[in-house]
Amino acid sequence: MNELRPGEIVTLSVYRTTPLGYILTNEAAEEVFLHRNEATRELAEDEEVDVFLYIDQKSRLTATMAMPKIQEGTYEWLEVVDVKRRMGAFVNIGTNKDLLIAASDLPLYEDSWPQVGDRLYCSMRITHRGMMYGRLATDDIMKDRMTPAPRELFNRDLEGIVYRLLKVGTYIVTDEGYVGFVHETERKEEPRLGERVKARVINVKDDGTLNLSLLGRKQESMGGDAEQLYEYMESRGGAMPFWDKSYPEDIRERFNMSKAAFKRALGQLMKEDKVYQEEGWTYFKGK
Repeated sequence: MNELRPGEIVTLSVYRTTPLGYILTNEAAEEVFLHRNEATRELAEDEEVDVFLYIDQKSRLTATMAMPKIQEGTYEWLEVVDVKRRMGAFVNIGTNKDLLIAASDLPLYEDSWPQVGDRLYCSMRITHRGMMYGRLATDDIMKDRMTPAPRELFNRDLEGIVYRLLKVGTYIVTDEGYVGFVHETERKEEPRLGERVKARVINVKDDGTLNLSLLGRKQESMGGDAEQLYEYMESRGGAMPFWDKSYPEDIRERFNMSKAAFKRALGQLMKEDKVYQEEGWTYFKGK
């Protein structure tokens, strides 16, 4: 019989009881301790019981009757229950021992790390020393398990969870199992890993994946963009060195919006007779 190893679910027999719990054994006479706090019911000697094995805080192999939601090779959505700087994020796997997803497996900047209550799709990995860590699902894993999106989803609003962050954009898996990509130009700010977001379908690709946008529709976002420009001008005393002929890259850098969105917002302010343009600048009326 193989030796007892952490990360496995095994069937063992109760060899004897102690005041603190139970000594369990296998056919090879290996022993492992099951604390009463880790037992879901009273056990009798010689009774067989299924347990999950792990390394405790004192580096001892120990057992629990609480079954984990994941093991090596299996994946599940798990809730983030704690986040520690420089260490990483802890997820609840259904046992008393939460699983750490190391900082090295999370985004470079901690502002993009998940927060408590966010959810991550991950598996378990066991080190050669028997320590258990969380492993985030790769893009290949997510796409292998995705549901192909139908064409009629175009322009629909969907909700989902961010599972991958790149400089050029954000990957999301929706509640229906569709995989989508949000280009950096289709978001005002980068969402964090594990965050739940609402996105609009702007393209259904031939491979069944989606292109998504976190920006509002034109009629929805115009008010917010116009307000942003107005507040910016207000902070500068009623003027800004931008107008409808400014370079798109300058607009993107300052306001994080496309030139088309900028012109719509500026046009709204002009239509409402709040601002006017002159020689590369935009001014409040009356300023």
